[in-house]
Amino acid sequence: MKRFSAAVYGATGYIGSELLGRLLLHPEVELVRVHAAEHIGDPLGAAQPHLEQLSSLQYEAVPEDENAVSPVDVVFLALPHEVSWDVTRRLAATNTRIIDCSGAFRVQSSNDYKRFYGKPHPLPHLLGEFVYGLPELNRDAIRTSRYVASPGCFATAIELGLLPLARAGKLSGRVHTVGITGSSGSGRAALPTTHHPVRAGNLRTYKPFMHQHVPEIVRTLTSAGARDLALEFVPVSAPLVRGIFATSMVELDESVTQEQLNEWVASAYKGESFVRSPQGRLPEVVAVAGSNYAEVGLALGSSHAGKTTVAAFSALDNLVKGGAGQALQNMNLMLGLDERTGLAGPGRYP
Repeated sequence: MKRFSAAVYGATGYIGSELLGRLLLHPEVELVRVHAAEHIGDPLGAAQPHLEQLSSLQYEAVPEDENAVSPVDVVFLALPHEVSWDVTRRLAATNTRIIDCSGAFRVQSSNDYKRFYGKPHPLPHLLGEFVYGLPELNRDAIRTSRYVASPGCFATAIELGLLPLARAGKLSGRVHTVGITGSSGSGRAALPTTHHPVRAGNLRTYKPFMHQHVPEIVRTLTSAGARDLALEFVPVSAPLVRGIFATSMVELDESVTQEQLNEWVASAYKGESFVRSPQGRLPEVVAVAGSNYAEVGLALGSSHAGKTTVAAFSALDNLVKGGAGQALQNMNLMLGLDERTGLAGPGRYP
């Protein structure tokens, strides 16, 4: 018999899909409720064909009264952030743990939220209650938390790429980042800019310098040791289904060697299960797609006028380490389990 129980809200989306597939195979956690806004009463395979006949569960409507449904140990919210607000407000009256995969509680400043998400936050008193769910930085706080805000996919990639510099005390000033993402990061609904005939064979930027992940990245890296950080982030949509590749360019106020850069990466991720520095190559998406692993590498550029250019590269799967996988990693920590449980397998290659 499994020791814990879980429910997923927003189960027909791509993050929900990844959560369902992995929870059904989790050795310690039983998936007992699956909520969505569509396919009510249908089996899981109606919206997620890869789950056909793998479970007797059916999609249920989101309950209006959380006390009227069976309690669970942990709830995953794979919902738009506006919907997460309402569900979180109701769940707060229960004792369940909440892992929110949206941007609803990733920032702690109401001003930042209004600036980057376009509207005031309706539950500002809860912003400080959510622990930011990046295990490589906040593992101890996640273990004892009731509420976790899982990081954004771009944010996870950029943060992991720059954490070695922040922890070494070398990250300060302006950082220029270009992040390339696959189409699944835009969600299940086809939009004019994400529809396959437009997306395939195309590269385009969107939200330059105003992407909603910027404030969480700056706050996270500052808490890890960065100083006076200003992030200039340009996201790019690419004709990939899965994957994020981020390149961040920084200038250090001193001479460094490639050996030092390698040492900072090794020190930052010593003992980490899901962040690796590839040997003999730089990070690439195909090496991590379909898995909870991320790859990080630093490269030495030129020196001029007393400054040295360094590039930080990172790659991950936006639906796994950048989404559902990281949420499950957080769940394992919150429940006192080995954080690798249900996540240790490699991705698919090629």
